[in-house]
Amino acid sequence: MGLPHDFKSSLIPKYPDFFSVKVVNGKVHLVLENWDSSLAITAREERLSRVLEPPSENRNKVRITKDGNFLGPNAFKVSFPPGFRPNASYLEEFQKWQKMEFPSPYLNARRFDSADPKARKRVVAVLHELLSLTMEKRVTCSQLDAFHSEYLLPSRLILCLIKHQGIFYITNKGARGTVFLKEGYGGSGLIEKCPLLLFQERFVSLCGRREVSVCNDQLQSSNVIS
Repeated sequence: MGLPHDFKSSLIPKYPDFFSVKVVNGKVHLVLENWDSSLAITAREERLSRVLEPPSENRNKVRITKDGNFLGPNAFKVSFPPGFRPNASYLEEFQKWQKMEFPSPYLNARRFDSADPKARKRVVAVLHELLSLTMEKRVTCSQLDAFHSEYLLPSRLILCLIKHQGIFYITNKGARGTVFLKEGYGGSGLIEKCPLLLFQERFVSLCGRREVSVCNDQLQSSNVIS
């Protein structure tokens, strides 16, 4: 997330109107004291606001492309794995999924029936937003487990990620695996890097050392996110 290692002592106390640290059920939690609903706009929604065109009379004639992408307010950007050739039936069902409305990831998950298809799509949106908020658009599976109960993620989370292989990419499936947001990568590199990452790369190059991930997590044998 780009937070300093000592954020609990150096950052949180400076903003008591926004944050506090409390013990809940024997565990230390970071608590948001004030909620501004105007900030509840996901990275997906921000991206779509830049590319969506105003509604037109031909809007209903728009068809999903063979790569699975669909220009709509409820759609996700996808990139199917190499060699995956969806047939017409698959694309038709996927288009229905892309068009389907779903609750905001910023709403309380306890309000929805986990078996509802819209709630299941919301889980994808939660994972998408979580990864979008990270500097490197990726988290380890162990890091993701820390959010499992809080976000009411499905018990078979790995199966959910695999099912949506056009949105997420997983290396070394298991406790030491890493989940990537595919749209954040072009090949093996990030498409957009935050200032902190750019500073790190510059610092490392000046030291004459090889690049080191701020997440302390290296890509194994699979270096291409496709």
